[in-house]
Amino acid sequence: MDLDEREVREVVERALQEDVGHGDMTTRHVVPDGVRARGSFRAKGSGVIAGLPVARCVFKTLDDALEFRSLVREGESVGPGQVIALVEGPAAPILTGERVALNLLQRLSGIATKTAKFVELVRYYHARITDTRKTTPGLRALEKYAIRVGGGYNHRFGLFDAVLIKDNHIALAGGVKQAIMAVRRGVPHTMKIEVEVESFEQIEEALEVKADIIMLDNMTVEQMKEAVERINGRAVVEASGGVTEENVVDIAKTGVDYISVGALTHSAVALDISLDLEGVGPDSSESRIDVSG
Repeated sequence: MDLDEREVREVVERALQEDVGHGDMTTRHVVPDGVRARGSFRAKGSGVIAGLPVARCVFKTLDDALEFRSLVREGESVGPGQVIALVEGPAAPILTGERVALNLLQRLSGIATKTAKFVELVRYYHARITDTRKTTPGLRALEKYAIRVGGGYNHRFGLFDAVLIKDNHIALAGGVKQAIMAVRRGVPHTMKIEVEVESFEQIEEALEVKADIIMLDNMTVEQMKEAVERINGRAVVEASGGVTEENVVDIAKTGVDYISVGALTHSAVALDISLDLEGVGPDSSESRIDVSG
């Protein structure tokens, strides 16, 4: 579940530039120099936490003197009211970074939470839950990390690291066989070839030219079951299209190897998390401030 520190910094720096720009006008005029504060990140709902290292990076980027301490592990389930992390130090950079830190932490935790639900539903079956490229532009590395935190698996990262022949490729190539043969002539022998199919005829074509992975696109459960029987271990089988919490168990029962779920990222609901601040030290007020909005 490791995160690439360079990618995290790049995302955080872009997000801070977008939000802070030339400076935090409100904090600059409201919070005097020398004021210190302690912030508590508190879950307001139940879910799976992901993105604590990202939140830490936000604050350390603004001021390395800030101390960030995680109270739960990545991938840990939490309940409403549970404090998941603390941040302490100069108050101004905490206020400046709170929205970016919360946005990323809530988004990644929402994805991990949704992934964990799907993984739990199919835990007694052979199928693995995997993601898609239906991610937020600029956040793919972090969102795919959140999938792993939630117990899911990553599909290809982008267009560059795997072959997936889809319906429009097939239409332009003149057929499944033609598309696969054209790709095989151009890619290294070490790279697997996946092809999307919509019919049993296309499955037979894919098998004839030895596709490595066959993606069953928007097939019914009955069609998927027959497709798995026809393929009979000659290729890895992936189910895709229209997968929901209501039908994922039935899909898993067909015997497919992977179930790709675009909703893990494109429809994940952010986990509600707040950051409550209180002043600490001789130069701080003792009033408590909720900056979760």
